Amino acid sequence: MQRIYALIGKPVGHSLSADYFNDLFDSQGIDARYILQELDDLSALRPWLESNPAIVGLNVTSPYKVEVCNYLDHIDPEAKYVGAVNTIVVDRTDGRIRLFGYNTDVQGVVETLQPLLTSEQQHALVLGTGGAAQAVAQALKRLGRDCTLVSRDPQAPHILSYSDLTPELIADKWIIINATPVGMGALTMERPQIPYEAITPEHLCMDLIYNPEETRFLKACREQGATTINGLKMLLVQARYAWHIWNRQA
Repeated sequence: MQRIYALIGKPVGHSLSADYFNDLFDSQGIDARYILQELDDLSALRPWLESNPAIVGLNVTSPYKVEVCNYLDHIDPEAKYVGAVNTIVVDRTDGRIRLFGYNTDVQGVVETLQPLLTSEQQHALVLGTGGAAQAVAQALKRLGRDCTLVSRDPQAPHILSYSDLTPELIADKWIIINATPVGMGALTMERPQIPYEAITPEHLCMDLIYNPEETRFLKACREQGATTINGLKMLLVQARYAWHIWNRQA
């Protein structure tokens, strides 16, 4: 039976994951297919898997990277520490469905940022507090950088609101990463509300979004002279690691 892999989330139409994996399958003669599956609610996940017995692996995107942890049978220690899962092995041994969760976003961010970082860039600002932002925070920790999260609705004293982002604070945070959906889909014409005038050529600015290739956030940062990078390399790295996990567990 042909193996099926899928990306679940809402929305999923912007994703390039299907193109990446299906090109991989075609080029290596692998009898498998990758599909995009939008789910309105994660309560539909197991019934959907039960009705599609060929599905053996999943990727998870916004807004479900955190919530999906509640639906898994086992979570890898790093994914548990981050509190977010983006890769799932669907084990069907003995006719039962067991779901094993991992996080490959962390490695994707590490390998994207590492070649670009300078020794001066020690302090990071991460826009967002969801599953992607938590993975970014863990990646920065691995890279020896400290980070501060920013939210529209801070739920903890160590999380900043956008109104806290003064030019002076931006000038001190030489790494700024957008880990929100602002800039893609219905929000393509929008950008996070930060004082862009404080961005300098010493800044490194990353957007996890890769479609569009340059978000309004990245454009504004580039125009201030900052080094900018989108999320495409991160996608490719995390996809490669997801493929290793699926095959290791097969």
